Order: sequence, then structure tokens, then C-alpha cells
Amino acid sequence: MSASIPQKYVVRDGVNSDIRPCLALDHTYETDHVWQIHVHQDEIAGWEIAMRRERLPRMLEVTYPSSAHRLASVLDEDHCFLVAEERDKGRLLGYLALTPDPLHKLGLIHDLLVTRAARRNQIGLRLLGAARTWAKENNLTRLMLETQTKNIPGVEFCQAAGFVFCGFNDRYFPNQDVALFFSVSLR
Repeated sequence: MSASIPQKYVVRDGVNSDIRPCLALDHTYETDHVWQIHVHQDEIAGWEIAMRRERLPRMLEVTYPSSAHRLASVLDEDHCFLVAEERDKGRLLGYLALTPDPLHKLGLIHDLLVTRAARRNQIGLRLLGAARTWAKENNLTRLMLETQTKNIPGVEFCQAAGFVFCGFNDRYFPNQDVALFFSVSLR
């Protein structure tokens, strides 16, 4: 673990007073690659979709799009809002927001963030573990996680956590970025 991150932290249910500190966390990441999606429709052959990881001309610092409104929406009892915090000092280190879709037995994780200084300390995996438990207790059978095509660290995290690519949505985010979706079975 890094020297600035405590060895003891807890994952707990988030509450309304956690929203402001969550939004104050460092939401930036760096990348020098992006996933490019090429879609071609041919009347005879049908749809052709290709995804390629492309190198950017320079390192890019990107801010993950966060929203107080989106976090407030998961405060309802039937949603999942989790925070990771230092055990002794109560300093927030990260958060996860999940919206259930009971009809499809799916939990959509639309926010998963660990502050930059605390990354690579298993905090994201602990948040995912708690979300898996919550989802199973709420009769969901799959989790799906969304991320931006330029969030290569996020894509790599999804894959390392056992999630597999399951689709994309063009202009999904408020800033018109493309979303990649990854899912995992809870069975």
C-alpha cells in the first residue's frame, strides 16, 4: 500500500452527507490511449463493428463526469450507494453508485471512483465486492459497469475484476462521450 493511504478502511452505506465529499474527491485520470469504435452498415453484409485501441499523440488528463443529482438518486432504499473511508479518520477514499433494474435482474454501476491518491490499494475491488453482495441480496443476477472509451485505466480495472465487454452506446454521457459496458454474472 502507498504510504499516504491507510491500511485500514471500511466500506459502508453512503448517506446524503457523503455526496459533497464524494464530489470533492480527485476524479481525474491519465491516459495515452482511447478505444475507437468504427461502425459500418452494408445493405448486403449487414453491420460491421470494429473496436481498436489507438494511441493518442500525448498523455491526456481527463476528469470523470460526476453528478450530485446522479448520486442523490441512489439514496433511495432500493438503490446502492457505497463509500470507502479511512477507519480512524473518516476521510473518504472512494464511492460506488448502483441502480437496480429488477425486470432484467441487473445492477448498473454508473459510478465507481477511488480518489487518485488511493488507487491501486484494492479499494475499488472492495467496493465491487460489497456491491456484489448487495446485488445478490436484492435478487439481481448480473452487474454491468459503464465507462468512457478513453478511460483505459477503468477498462483495465473492469477486466481485471472479471467483467467482460458486453456493448457500447454512442453519445451516452452528458459530454457526448461513448460508453463501453462490461458485465459479470453473480451466479
